[in-house]
Amino acid sequence: MGSDFWNTTCNSTLEDLRIGSEEKLVGDLNFHQLALIIAGGSTIIAYIVSFYLMWQHALNYTKPREQRHIIRILFMVPIYATSSFLSLYFYWHAIYFQVISEAYEAFAISSFFALMCHLVAPDLHEQKQFFRQLHPIKPWLIPVNWFAKCCGGDRGCWRVPKSGLTWFNVIWVGVYQYCFIRVAMAITAVVTQYFGRYCESSNSPVFAHVWVIAIEATAVTIAIYCLIQFYSQFRVALAEHKLGLKVLAIKLVVFLSFWQTVVISLVTSETVHLVKPNEKLAYPDLKVGIPSLLLCFEMALFAILHLWSFPYAQYKEDAKITFYPSPNSTIGIPPRENERGPKQGGFLGLKAFVDAINPWDIIKAFGRGIRWLFVGAKHRHEDPSYQLKADTSYSSQNPNGKSTDHLPIANQFRRSTFGLPNAPGDPMPEESAGLIANAQPNPASGHKRQATPYKDTMVNPQAYDEHTEQGPATHTTTYAPYDDRGDIGAAGPQYYAYDAGDPYSGHTGDEVPPGSNPPRNPRNSTQAQVGNALWGHQYDPHGSSR
Repeated sequence: MGSDFWNTTCNSTLEDLRIGSEEKLVGDLNFHQLALIIAGGSTIIAYIVSFYLMWQHALNYTKPREQRHIIRILFMVPIYATSSFLSLYFYWHAIYFQVISEAYEAFAISSFFALMCHLVAPDLHEQKQFFRQLHPIKPWLIPVNWFAKCCGGDRGCWRVPKSGLTWFNVIWVGVYQYCFIRVAMAITAVVTQYFGRYCESSNSPVFAHVWVIAIEATAVTIAIYCLIQFYSQFRVALAEHKLGLKVLAIKLVVFLSFWQTVVISLVTSETVHLVKPNEKLAYPDLKVGIPSLLLCFEMALFAILHLWSFPYAQYKEDAKITFYPSPNSTIGIPPRENERGPKQGGFLGLKAFVDAINPWDIIKAFGRGIRWLFVGAKHRHEDPSYQLKADTSYSSQNPNGKSTDHLPIANQFRRSTFGLPNAPGDPMPEESAGLIANAQPNPASGHKRQATPYKDTMVNPQAYDEHTEQGPATHTTTYAPYDDRGDIGAAGPQYYAYDAGDPYSGHTGDEVPPGSNPPRNPRNSTQAQVGNALWGHQYDPHGSSR
Protein backbone atom coordinates (compact mmCIF):
# COMPACT_ATOMS: atom_id res chain seq x y z
CA MET A 1 0.00 0.00 0.00
CA GLY A 2 1.29 3.44 -0.90
CA SER A 3 1.36 6.31 1.52
CA ASP A 4 -1.43 8.06 -0.40
CA PHE A 5 -3.76 5.14 0.32
CA TRP A 6 -3.60 5.82 4.06
CA ASN A 7 -3.40 9.60 3.74
CA THR A 8 -5.92 11.12 6.13
CA THR A 9 -6.11 14.40 4.20
CA CYS A 10 -8.65 14.74 1.41
CA ASN A 11 -6.61 16.77 -1.08
CA SER A 12 -9.08 16.90 -3.93
CA THR A 13 -12.63 17.82 -2.95
CA LEU A 14 -15.34 19.16 -5.21
CA GLU A 15 -15.66 22.25 -3.02
CA ASP A 16 -12.22 23.38 -4.23
CA LEU A 17 -12.83 22.70 -7.93
CA ARG A 18 -14.77 24.79 -10.46
CA ILE A 19 -15.54 24.53 -14.15
CA GLY A 20 -14.48 27.43 -16.35
CA SER A 21 -11.47 27.02 -18.63
CA GLU A 22 -12.56 23.92 -20.57
CA GLU A 23 -12.59 23.92 -24.37
CA LYS A 24 -15.88 24.33 -26.23
CA LEU A 25 -17.58 21.22 -27.55
CA VAL A 26 -20.55 22.56 -29.55
CA GLY A 27 -20.47 26.18 -30.63
CA ASP A 28 -19.95 28.30 -27.53
CA LEU A 29 -20.97 25.53 -25.15
CA ASN A 30 -18.58 23.48 -23.06
CA PHE A 31 -19.47 20.04 -21.74
CA HIS A 32 -21.07 21.32 -18.55
CA GLN A 33 -23.32 23.80 -20.36
CA LEU A 34 -24.32 21.26 -22.98
CA ALA A 35 -25.03 18.68 -20.28
CA LEU A 36 -27.33 21.14 -18.48
CA ILE A 37 -29.41 21.65 -21.64
CA ILE A 38 -29.79 17.92 -22.33
CA ALA A 39 -30.46 17.10 -18.69
CA GLY A 40 -33.01 19.90 -18.39
CA GLY A 41 -34.94 18.73 -21.45
CA SER A 42 -34.91 15.12 -20.22
CA THR A 43 -36.14 16.21 -16.79
CA ILE A 44 -39.08 18.09 -18.31
CA ILE A 45 -40.10 15.02 -20.32
CA ALA A 46 -39.82 12.83 -17.21
CA TYR A 47 -42.02 15.28 -15.29
CA ILE A 48 -44.76 15.48 -17.90
CA VAL A 49 -45.05 11.74 -18.50
CA SER A 50 -44.75 10.69 -14.84
CA PHE A 51 -47.20 13.22 -13.42
CA TYR A 52 -49.70 12.42 -16.17
CA LEU A 53 -49.60 8.74 -15.23
CA MET A 54 -49.75 9.47 -11.49
CA TRP A 55 -52.70 11.81 -11.99
CA GLN A 56 -54.61 9.17 -13.95
CA HIS A 57 -54.05 6.68 -11.14
CA ALA A 58 -55.25 9.27 -8.63
CA LEU A 59 -58.40 9.98 -10.67
CA ASN A 60 -59.12 6.23 -10.94
CA TYR A 61 -58.23 5.42 -7.33
CA THR A 62 -60.40 2.29 -7.08
CA LYS A 63 -57.86 -0.01 -5.36
CA PRO A 64 -56.05 2.20 -2.82
CA ARG A 65 -54.03 -0.68 -1.35
CA GLU A 66 -52.33 -1.25 -4.70
CA GLN A 67 -52.37 2.21 -6.30
CA ARG A 68 -50.87 3.87 -3.24
CA HIS A 69 -47.67 1.97 -3.93
CA ILE A 70 -47.84 2.51 -7.68
CA ILE A 71 -47.93 6.29 -7.20
CA ARG A 72 -44.94 6.03 -4.87
CA ILE A 73 -43.00 4.05 -7.48
CA LEU A 74 -43.88 6.55 -10.21
CA PHE A 75 -42.69 9.40 -7.98
CA MET A 76 -39.20 7.90 -8.18
CA VAL A 77 -38.65 9.18 -11.73
CA PRO A 78 -39.28 12.91 -11.00
CA ILE A 79 -37.28 12.72 -7.78
CA TYR A 80 -34.31 11.09 -9.49
CA ALA A 81 -34.46 13.53 -12.40
CA THR A 82 -34.66 16.54 -10.08
CA SER A 83 -31.86 15.31 -7.86
CA SER A 84 -29.60 14.58 -10.83
CA PHE A 85 -30.24 17.96 -12.46
CA LEU A 86 -29.53 19.86 -9.24
CA SER A 87 -26.38 17.76 -8.71
CA LEU A 88 -25.25 18.69 -12.21
CA TYR A 89 -25.97 22.39 -11.74
CA PHE A 90 -24.61 22.72 -8.18
CA TYR A 91 -21.87 20.13 -8.70
CA TRP A 92 -19.75 21.32 -5.77
CA HIS A 93 -22.59 20.39 -3.39
CA ALA A 94 -23.77 17.29 -5.27
CA ILE A 95 -23.61 15.01 -2.24
CA TYR A 96 -26.50 16.85 -0.57
CA PHE A 97 -28.79 16.31 -3.57
CA GLN A 98 -27.75 12.73 -4.23
CA VAL A 99 -28.87 11.57 -0.81
CA ILE A 100 -32.44 12.64 -1.66
CA SER A 101 -32.72 10.15 -4.50
CA GLU A 102 -30.80 7.50 -2.56
CA ALA A 103 -33.18 7.68 0.39
CA TYR A 104 -36.24 7.59 -1.86
CA GLU A 105 -34.89 4.59 -3.74
CA ALA A 106 -35.32 2.46 -0.62
CA PHE A 107 -38.85 3.82 -0.24
CA ALA A 108 -39.67 2.85 -3.84
CA ILE A 109 -38.24 -0.68 -3.54
CA SER A 110 -40.23 -1.39 -0.40
CA SER A 111 -43.35 0.00 -2.08
CA PHE A 112 -42.86 -2.31 -5.03
CA PHE A 113 -42.61 -5.30 -2.71
CA ALA A 114 -45.75 -4.18 -0.88
CA LEU A 115 -47.52 -3.86 -4.25
CA MET A 116 -46.67 -7.46 -5.15
CA CYS A 117 -47.92 -8.61 -1.73
CA HIS A 118 -51.25 -6.86 -2.30
CA LEU A 119 -51.55 -8.51 -5.70
CA VAL A 120 -51.29 -11.84 -3.86
CA ALA A 121 -53.82 -11.04 -1.10
CA PRO A 122 -55.63 -7.84 -0.06
CA ASP A 123 -54.15 -7.23 3.41
CA LEU A 124 -51.52 -8.52 5.81
CA HIS A 125 -53.92 -10.83 7.63
CA GLU A 126 -54.87 -12.67 4.47
CA GLN A 127 -51.32 -12.53 3.12
CA LYS A 128 -50.13 -14.50 6.14
CA GLN A 129 -52.94 -16.97 5.70
CA PHE A 130 -52.06 -17.30 2.01
CA PHE A 131 -48.37 -17.95 2.65
CA ARG A 132 -49.13 -20.48 5.38
CA GLN A 133 -50.64 -22.63 2.65
CA LEU A 134 -48.13 -21.78 -0.09
CA HIS A 135 -47.11 -24.89 -2.00
CA PRO A 136 -44.82 -25.59 -3.68
CA ILE A 137 -42.13 -23.19 -2.51
CA LYS A 138 -39.57 -22.70 -5.26
CA PRO A 139 -35.86 -23.18 -4.39
CA TRP A 140 -33.58 -20.19 -3.90
CA LEU A 141 -32.10 -18.70 -7.03
CA ILE A 142 -28.39 -18.47 -7.83
CA PRO A 143 -26.12 -18.07 -5.87
CA VAL A 144 -27.98 -18.95 -2.65
CA ASN A 145 -28.85 -22.41 -3.96
CA TRP A 146 -25.12 -23.00 -4.45
CA PHE A 147 -24.48 -21.92 -0.87
CA ALA A 148 -27.16 -24.39 0.29
CA LYS A 149 -25.46 -27.30 -1.49
CA CYS A 150 -22.15 -26.42 0.14
CA CYS A 151 -23.58 -25.86 3.63
CA GLY A 152 -25.69 -28.88 4.55
CA GLY A 153 -28.36 -28.93 1.84
CA ASP A 154 -31.86 -29.16 3.33
CA ARG A 155 -30.44 -28.93 6.85
CA GLY A 156 -28.01 -26.07 6.34
CA CYS A 157 -28.46 -22.40 7.10
CA TRP A 158 -29.21 -21.63 3.41
CA ARG A 159 -32.02 -24.18 3.11
CA VAL A 160 -35.45 -23.38 1.68
CA PRO A 161 -37.92 -22.83 4.56
CA LYS A 162 -40.46 -25.57 5.18
CA SER A 163 -43.21 -23.05 5.85
CA GLY A 164 -44.44 -20.59 3.27
CA LEU A 165 -44.97 -18.05 6.04
CA THR A 166 -41.31 -18.32 7.07
CA TRP A 167 -40.31 -17.91 3.42
CA PHE A 168 -42.49 -14.80 3.23
CA ASN A 169 -40.95 -13.35 6.38
CA VAL A 170 -37.41 -13.95 5.13
CA ILE A 171 -38.22 -12.08 1.91
CA TRP A 172 -39.93 -9.37 3.96
CA VAL A 173 -36.85 -8.77 6.11
CA GLY A 174 -34.55 -8.86 3.08
CA VAL A 175 -36.49 -6.06 1.39
CA TYR A 176 -37.27 -3.78 4.32
CA GLN A 177 -33.76 -3.87 5.75
CA TYR A 178 -32.75 -1.75 2.77
CA CYS A 179 -35.07 1.06 3.91
CA PHE A 180 -33.15 1.46 7.15
CA ILE A 181 -29.64 0.94 5.74
CA ARG A 182 -30.11 3.26 2.74
CA VAL A 183 -31.44 6.10 4.86
CA ALA A 184 -28.78 5.53 7.53
CA MET A 185 -26.00 5.64 4.93
CA ALA A 186 -27.45 8.80 3.39
CA ILE A 187 -27.37 10.51 6.78
CA THR A 188 -23.84 9.21 7.36
CA ALA A 189 -22.70 10.66 4.03
CA VAL A 190 -24.14 14.09 4.82
CA VAL A 191 -22.66 14.22 8.33
CA THR A 192 -19.19 13.01 7.30
CA GLN A 193 -19.18 15.36 4.31
CA TYR A 194 -19.94 18.27 6.62
CA PHE A 195 -16.99 17.36 8.87
CA GLY A 196 -14.66 16.67 5.93
CA ARG A 197 -14.43 12.91 6.49
CA TYR A 198 -16.45 11.67 3.51
CA CYS A 199 -14.06 12.56 0.63
CA GLU A 200 -15.97 11.35 -2.43
CA SER A 201 -12.81 11.64 -4.55
CA SER A 202 -10.98 8.99 -2.52
CA ASN A 203 -11.55 5.27 -1.93
CA SER A 204 -9.18 5.13 0.98
CA PRO A 205 -10.57 3.22 4.00
CA VAL A 206 -9.72 6.16 6.25
CA PHE A 207 -12.67 8.05 4.73
CA ALA A 208 -16.36 7.20 4.95
CA HIS A 209 -16.99 7.13 1.19
CA VAL A 210 -15.73 3.61 0.49
CA TRP A 211 -17.53 2.16 3.53
CA VAL A 212 -20.82 3.81 2.64
CA ILE A 213 -20.61 2.41 -0.90
CA ALA A 214 -19.73 -1.10 0.34
CA ILE A 215 -22.61 -1.25 2.84
CA GLU A 216 -25.10 0.17 0.36
CA ALA A 217 -23.98 -2.28 -2.34
CA THR A 218 -24.53 -5.22 0.00
CA ALA A 219 -27.94 -4.00 1.16
CA VAL A 220 -29.27 -3.21 -2.31
CA THR A 221 -28.05 -6.57 -3.65
CA ILE A 222 -29.97 -8.42 -0.92
CA ALA A 223 -33.13 -6.36 -1.51
CA ILE A 224 -33.09 -6.84 -5.28
CA TYR A 225 -32.39 -10.56 -4.87
CA CYS A 226 -35.43 -10.92 -2.59
CA LEU A 227 -37.61 -9.05 -5.08
CA ILE A 228 -36.49 -11.34 -7.89
CA GLN A 229 -37.07 -14.41 -5.70
CA PHE A 230 -40.60 -13.22 -4.96
CA TYR A 231 -41.18 -12.57 -8.65
CA SER A 232 -39.88 -16.02 -9.53
CA GLN A 233 -42.41 -17.59 -7.16
CA PHE A 234 -45.39 -15.74 -8.67
CA ARG A 235 -44.24 -15.10 -12.24
CA VAL A 236 -46.97 -17.31 -13.71
CA ALA A 237 -49.68 -16.70 -11.11
CA LEU A 238 -49.47 -12.90 -11.52
CA ALA A 239 -48.85 -12.85 -15.27
CA GLU A 240 -51.99 -10.79 -15.90
CA HIS A 241 -50.43 -7.90 -13.94
CA LYS A 242 -47.32 -7.72 -16.20
CA LEU A 243 -45.17 -8.44 -13.18
CA GLY A 244 -42.07 -9.13 -15.30
CA LEU A 245 -42.20 -5.68 -16.87
CA LYS A 246 -42.66 -4.08 -13.47
CA VAL A 247 -39.65 -5.93 -12.06
CA LEU A 248 -37.57 -4.90 -15.06
CA ALA A 249 -38.49 -1.24 -14.64
CA ILE A 250 -37.58 -1.21 -10.95
CA LYS A 251 -34.44 -3.30 -11.39
CA LEU A 252 -33.03 -1.12 -14.16
CA VAL A 253 -33.64 2.11 -12.26
CA VAL A 254 -31.88 0.80 -9.16
CA PHE A 255 -29.07 -0.85 -11.12
CA LEU A 256 -28.27 2.17 -13.28
CA SER A 257 -28.67 4.75 -10.53
CA PHE A 258 -26.33 2.94 -8.17
CA TRP A 259 -23.82 0.90 -10.10
CA GLN A 260 -22.98 3.35 -12.88
CA THR A 261 -22.27 5.97 -10.21
CA VAL A 262 -20.10 3.49 -8.30
CA VAL A 263 -18.12 2.55 -11.42
CA ILE A 264 -17.47 6.16 -12.38
CA SER A 265 -16.50 6.95 -8.80
CA LEU A 266 -13.97 4.12 -8.79
CA VAL A 267 -12.32 4.88 -12.13
CA THR A 268 -11.95 8.58 -11.29
CA SER A 269 -10.78 8.14 -7.69
CA GLU A 270 -7.31 9.07 -6.50
CA THR A 271 -6.45 5.45 -5.73
CA VAL A 272 -7.46 3.93 -9.10
CA HIS A 273 -7.15 7.00 -11.33
CA LEU A 274 -7.99 5.29 -14.63
CA VAL A 275 -9.77 8.32 -16.08
CA LYS A 276 -8.17 11.73 -15.75
CA PRO A 277 -9.44 15.25 -16.43
CA ASN A 278 -8.37 16.89 -19.69
CA GLU A 279 -8.79 20.15 -21.57
CA LYS A 280 -12.44 19.33 -22.41
CA LEU A 281 -13.61 17.53 -19.28
CA ALA A 282 -12.93 18.94 -15.82
CA TYR A 283 -12.84 16.75 -12.74
CA PRO A 284 -16.41 17.73 -11.69
CA ASP A 285 -17.58 16.74 -15.19
CA LEU A 286 -16.17 13.25 -14.69
CA LYS A 287 -17.21 12.80 -11.10
CA VAL A 288 -20.68 14.40 -11.13
CA GLY A 289 -21.53 15.65 -14.61
CA ILE A 290 -21.50 12.38 -16.58
CA PRO A 291 -23.47 10.22 -14.09
CA SER A 292 -26.01 13.02 -13.48
CA LEU A 293 -26.51 13.56 -17.20
CA LEU A 294 -26.99 9.85 -17.77
CA LEU A 295 -29.56 9.59 -14.99
CA CYS A 296 -31.61 12.53 -16.29
CA PHE A 297 -31.72 11.01 -19.76
CA GLU A 298 -32.54 7.54 -18.39
CA MET A 299 -35.37 8.90 -16.23
CA ALA A 300 -37.10 10.26 -19.34
CA LEU A 301 -36.91 6.78 -20.87
CA PHE A 302 -38.16 5.10 -17.69
CA ALA A 303 -41.09 7.52 -17.46
CA ILE A 304 -42.21 6.31 -20.89
CA LEU A 305 -41.61 2.67 -19.93
CA HIS A 306 -43.84 3.11 -16.88
CA LEU A 307 -46.81 3.81 -19.17
CA TRP A 308 -46.76 0.09 -20.03
CA SER A 309 -45.43 -1.39 -16.81
CA PHE A 310 -47.82 0.51 -14.44
CA PRO A 311 -50.92 1.27 -16.56
CA TYR A 312 -53.97 2.92 -15.03
CA ALA A 313 -56.53 1.38 -17.42
CA GLN A 314 -56.90 -1.77 -15.31
CA TYR A 315 -58.13 0.37 -12.38
CA LYS A 316 -60.95 2.08 -14.25
CA GLU A 317 -64.45 1.21 -13.08
CA ASP A 318 -65.26 -0.68 -16.28
CA ALA A 319 -61.91 -2.48 -16.51
CA LYS A 320 -61.47 -6.23 -16.78
CA ILE A 321 -61.85 -8.19 -13.54
CA THR A 322 -58.63 -9.56 -12.04
CA PHE A 323 -58.16 -12.38 -9.54
CA TYR A 324 -55.90 -13.28 -6.65
CA PRO A 325 -53.70 -16.35 -7.19
CA SER A 326 -54.13 -19.67 -5.43
CA PRO A 327 -51.54 -20.60 -2.78
CA ASN A 328 -51.42 -24.19 -4.05
CA SER A 329 -50.90 -24.65 -7.76
CA THR A 330 -51.79 -28.37 -7.57
CA ILE A 331 -55.40 -27.65 -6.63
CA GLY A 332 -57.84 -26.22 -9.15
CA ILE A 333 -59.74 -24.07 -6.67
CA PRO A 334 -61.58 -21.13 -8.29
CA PRO A 335 -59.63 -17.88 -7.93
CA ARG A 336 -60.90 -15.12 -5.69
CA GLU A 337 -61.88 -11.87 -7.36
CA ASN A 338 -59.70 -8.82 -6.74
CA GLU A 339 -62.62 -6.54 -6.06
CA ARG A 340 -62.63 -2.95 -7.28
CA GLY A 341 -64.23 -0.23 -5.18
CA PRO A 342 -65.54 3.24 -6.03
CA LYS A 343 -63.18 6.08 -6.87
CA GLN A 344 -61.55 7.30 -3.67
CA GLY A 345 -59.00 9.82 -4.95
CA GLY A 346 -60.97 12.88 -3.86
CA PHE A 347 -61.02 16.22 -5.65
CA LEU A 348 -58.60 16.09 -8.62
CA GLY A 349 -57.02 13.03 -7.03
CA LEU A 350 -55.48 15.06 -4.19
CA LYS A 351 -56.58 12.56 -1.54
CA ALA A 352 -54.75 9.80 -3.40
CA PHE A 353 -51.51 11.81 -3.44
CA VAL A 354 -51.81 12.53 0.29
CA ASP A 355 -52.37 8.84 0.92
CA ALA A 356 -49.32 7.93 -1.17
CA ILE A 357 -46.87 10.26 0.59
CA ASN A 358 -47.83 8.98 4.05
CA PRO A 359 -44.93 6.66 5.01
CA TRP A 360 -46.51 5.19 8.15
CA ASP A 361 -47.27 1.82 6.58
CA ILE A 362 -43.62 1.46 5.50
CA ILE A 363 -42.46 2.25 9.02
CA LYS A 364 -44.81 -0.36 10.48
CA ALA A 365 -43.67 -2.91 7.92
CA PHE A 366 -40.03 -2.33 8.84
CA GLY A 367 -40.90 -2.70 12.53
CA ARG A 368 -42.71 -5.97 11.81
CA GLY A 369 -39.65 -7.27 9.97
CA ILE A 370 -37.34 -6.41 12.84
CA ARG A 371 -39.70 -8.02 15.35
CA TRP A 372 -39.81 -11.24 13.37
CA LEU A 373 -36.05 -11.28 12.81
CA PHE A 374 -35.20 -11.04 16.51
CA VAL A 375 -38.29 -12.63 18.09
CA GLY A 376 -40.55 -14.43 15.65
CA ALA A 377 -37.81 -16.38 13.88
CA LYS A 378 -36.94 -18.19 17.10
CA HIS A 379 -40.50 -19.43 17.56
CA ARG A 380 -41.42 -19.98 13.90
CA HIS A 381 -41.82 -23.76 14.36
CA GLU A 382 -44.76 -23.11 16.68
CA ASP A 383 -46.76 -21.77 13.74
CA PRO A 384 -49.49 -24.19 12.60
CA SER A 385 -48.26 -23.98 8.99
CA TYR A 386 -45.37 -26.29 9.92
CA GLN A 387 -47.92 -29.02 10.63
CA LEU A 388 -50.18 -28.41 7.64
CA LYS A 389 -50.18 -31.07 4.96
CA ALA A 390 -50.62 -30.49 1.26
CA ASP A 391 -54.37 -30.71 0.53
CA THR A 392 -55.22 -32.67 -2.58
CA SER A 393 -58.91 -33.21 -1.89
CA TYR A 394 -59.97 -30.73 -4.53
CA SER A 395 -57.73 -32.11 -7.24
CA SER A 396 -59.01 -35.62 -6.61
CA GLN A 397 -62.59 -34.49 -6.96
CA ASN A 398 -61.95 -32.17 -9.88
CA PRO A 399 -58.91 -33.43 -11.78
CA ASN A 400 -59.41 -31.05 -14.65
CA GLY A 401 -59.25 -28.05 -12.35
CA LYS A 402 -61.86 -26.15 -14.37
CA SER A 403 -62.96 -22.74 -13.15
CA THR A 404 -66.46 -22.38 -11.72
CA ASP A 405 -66.63 -18.59 -11.69
CA HIS A 406 -70.08 -18.71 -13.30
CA LEU A 407 -71.60 -20.78 -10.49
CA PRO A 408 -73.19 -19.12 -7.43
CA ILE A 409 -71.55 -21.64 -5.14
CA ALA A 410 -68.11 -20.48 -6.27
CA ASN A 411 -68.84 -16.84 -5.51
CA GLN A 412 -70.37 -17.73 -2.16
CA PHE A 413 -67.30 -19.76 -1.21
CA ARG A 414 -64.87 -17.03 -2.17
CA ARG A 415 -66.70 -14.60 0.07
CA SER A 416 -66.97 -17.03 2.98
CA THR A 417 -63.26 -17.50 3.51
CA PHE A 418 -59.91 -16.97 1.85
CA GLY A 419 -57.61 -19.93 1.54
CA LEU A 420 -57.82 -23.62 0.92
CA PRO A 421 -59.81 -26.29 2.72
CA ASN A 422 -58.15 -28.76 4.97
CA ALA A 423 -58.14 -32.48 4.48
CA PRO A 424 -59.91 -34.46 7.22
CA GLY A 425 -57.69 -34.68 10.24
CA ASP A 426 -55.42 -31.77 9.31
CA PRO A 427 -55.18 -28.86 11.75
CA MET A 428 -56.89 -25.71 10.61
CA PRO A 429 -54.92 -22.50 10.04
CA GLU A 430 -55.07 -20.42 13.16
CA GLU A 431 -56.56 -17.37 11.47
CA SER A 432 -59.58 -19.31 10.22
CA ALA A 433 -60.80 -19.39 13.81
CA GLY A 434 -61.95 -15.81 13.72
CA LEU A 435 -64.05 -16.47 10.64
CA ILE A 436 -65.77 -19.50 12.18
CA ALA A 437 -66.30 -17.86 15.56
CA ASN A 438 -68.08 -14.86 14.06
CA ALA A 439 -70.33 -16.88 11.72
CA GLN A 440 -74.09 -16.72 12.19
CA PRO A 441 -76.80 -19.30 11.46
CA ASN A 442 -78.81 -18.89 8.30
CA PRO A 443 -81.84 -16.78 9.31
CA ALA A 444 -83.87 -18.15 6.41
CA SER A 445 -83.63 -21.69 7.71
CA GLY A 446 -86.48 -22.20 10.14
CA HIS A 447 -86.40 -25.95 10.13
CA LYS A 448 -84.71 -28.21 12.61
CA ARG A 449 -81.43 -29.82 11.70
CA GLN A 450 -80.17 -33.13 12.93
CA ALA A 451 -77.00 -33.64 14.93
CA THR A 452 -73.81 -34.45 13.04
CA PRO A 453 -71.33 -37.14 14.03
CA TYR A 454 -68.51 -35.27 12.26
CA LYS A 455 -66.33 -33.28 14.63
CA ASP A 456 -62.88 -31.77 14.38
CA THR A 457 -60.44 -29.78 16.42
CA MET A 458 -59.82 -26.12 15.80
CA VAL A 459 -58.03 -23.26 17.48
CA ASN A 460 -59.36 -20.83 20.02
CA PRO A 461 -61.86 -18.54 18.23
CA GLN A 462 -60.70 -14.95 18.09
CA ALA A 463 -62.15 -11.85 16.57
CA TYR A 464 -60.78 -10.78 13.22
CA ASP A 465 -57.99 -8.25 13.37
CA GLU A 466 -55.58 -7.99 10.46
CA HIS A 467 -52.96 -6.28 12.63
CA THR A 468 -52.85 -9.00 15.29
CA GLU A 469 -50.82 -12.19 15.13
CA GLN A 470 -53.26 -14.75 16.58
CA GLY A 471 -51.87 -17.31 18.94
CA PRO A 472 -51.89 -21.11 18.83
CA ALA A 473 -54.72 -23.31 20.01
CA THR A 474 -55.56 -23.43 23.70
CA HIS A 475 -58.64 -25.69 23.66
CA THR A 476 -60.78 -27.73 21.33
CA THR A 477 -64.11 -26.67 19.91
CA THR A 478 -66.72 -28.50 17.88
CA TYR A 479 -67.65 -26.70 14.70
CA ALA A 480 -70.03 -27.26 11.82
CA PRO A 481 -68.24 -27.56 8.47
CA TYR A 482 -69.09 -25.68 5.29
CA ASP A 483 -72.38 -26.50 3.62
CA ASP A 484 -72.87 -26.44 -0.13
CA ARG A 485 -73.45 -22.69 -0.16
CA GLY A 486 -70.21 -21.86 1.59
CA ASP A 487 -71.99 -20.71 4.77
CA ILE A 488 -70.91 -21.71 8.25
CA GLY A 489 -73.41 -22.92 10.82
CA ALA A 490 -73.94 -21.70 14.35
CA ALA A 491 -71.88 -23.11 17.14
CA GLY A 492 -72.94 -26.51 18.38
CA PRO A 493 -73.62 -29.88 16.82
CA GLN A 494 -75.71 -29.56 13.68
CA TYR A 495 -76.22 -31.57 10.54
CA TYR A 496 -75.56 -30.20 7.09
CA ALA A 497 -76.38 -32.17 3.94
CA TYR A 498 -73.46 -32.16 1.50
CA ASP A 499 -73.39 -32.21 -2.25
CA ALA A 500 -71.90 -35.25 -3.87
CA GLY A 501 -68.45 -34.34 -4.98
CA ASP A 502 -68.15 -31.47 -2.48
CA PRO A 503 -64.38 -31.37 -1.86
CA TYR A 504 -64.78 -29.86 1.60
CA SER A 505 -66.97 -32.54 3.16
CA GLY A 506 -65.62 -35.94 2.27
CA HIS A 507 -69.19 -37.26 1.91
CA THR A 508 -70.96 -38.76 -1.07
CA GLY A 509 -74.12 -36.71 -0.83
CA ASP A 510 -76.38 -39.71 -0.19
CA GLU A 511 -75.40 -40.31 3.40
CA VAL A 512 -78.04 -40.10 6.09
CA PRO A 513 -77.33 -39.15 9.72
CA PRO A 514 -77.98 -41.81 12.36
CA GLY A 515 -81.57 -42.00 13.55
CA SER A 516 -83.10 -40.19 10.55
CA ASN A 517 -85.34 -41.48 7.79
CA PRO A 518 -83.83 -42.22 4.39
CA PRO A 519 -84.65 -39.79 1.57
CA ARG A 520 -87.70 -40.59 -0.54
CA ASN A 521 -86.12 -39.77 -3.89
CA PRO A 522 -82.38 -39.52 -3.49
CA ARG A 523 -80.59 -37.57 -6.20
CA ASN A 524 -77.43 -38.62 -7.91
CA SER A 525 -74.28 -36.48 -7.76
CA THR A 526 -74.94 -34.62 -11.03
CA GLN A 527 -78.48 -33.70 -10.02
CA ALA A 528 -77.29 -32.46 -6.63
CA GLN A 529 -74.56 -30.25 -8.07
CA VAL A 530 -76.70 -28.71 -10.83
CA GLY A 531 -79.73 -28.19 -8.59
CA ASN A 532 -77.84 -26.57 -5.76
CA ALA A 533 -75.83 -24.36 -8.12
CA LEU A 534 -79.01 -23.04 -9.79
CA TRP A 535 -81.48 -22.80 -6.91
CA GLY A 536 -79.40 -23.07 -3.78
CA HIS A 537 -79.53 -25.72 -1.09
CA GLN A 538 -83.04 -27.13 -0.69
CA TYR A 539 -84.21 -28.88 2.44
CA ASP A 540 -86.85 -31.58 2.51
CA PRO A 541 -88.72 -31.95 5.84
CA HIS A 542 -88.76 -35.72 5.28
CA GLY A 543 -85.00 -35.78 5.51
CA SER A 544 -83.69 -35.56 1.94
CA SER A 545 -81.46 -32.83 0.65
CA ARG A 546 -82.51 -31.35 -2.70
